[in-house]
Amino acid sequence: MEPTTLTTERLVLRPFVPSDEDEVYAAAQDPDIQRWTMVPSPYEREHAHSFVNEIVPNGWRDGTAHPFAVRLGAEGPLVAAIGVHVHGPGSYEVGYWAVKEHRGKGYMTEAVRAVARWAFTELGVVRLEWRAEVGNAASRAVAESAGFRIEGLLRAGIEQSGTSRDCWVGSLLPCDLGLPARLPYLPAAGDAA
Repeated sequence: MEPTTLTTERLVLRPFVPSDEDEVYAAAQDPDIQRWTMVPSPYEREHAHSFVNEIVPNGWRDGTAHPFAVRLGAEGPLVAAIGVHVHGPGSYEVGYWAVKEHRGKGYMTEAVRAVARWAFTELGVVRLEWRAEVGNAASRAVAESAGFRIEGLLRAGIEQSGTSRDCWVGSLLPCDLGLPARLPYLPAAGDAA
């Protein structure tokens, strides 16, 4: 897929480019990002360089990952990172982190909604999953605010720092955002979908 740019009322979401390396490196020094996300720890300069120069363009080209730099306006600072990743055949997962100085302002929820709409309408995603290690209350709050329905706990559902860990899992469907679905959805009897 061709890299694309999304805009919201306050944000511009565009694929990461090499000039983002310094901001990515600085943001990923935050112990919370290293603790709760899949970024390497410790996060070295080479990780940021590889991310913006190899991982991002390869993901877009191969259609396996679609990472976006979330900026406060076109020329504003980096406030977050978000991506839609192919988790398995027909399975897509959203992941994100927010720059420490920009947390608590609703930017992450705004970005998640924009990326979800894009995934449903442009990628034809039927179900978008969110996962976070149990205890990552900030990520869960964003997911719930964006409309994800928390479905439960997956034992050993995430690998972090060479350890399998339990995680929460949630899903978002096109109908949750008032969008038409690529496939009809038949919820289980008695489910209030």
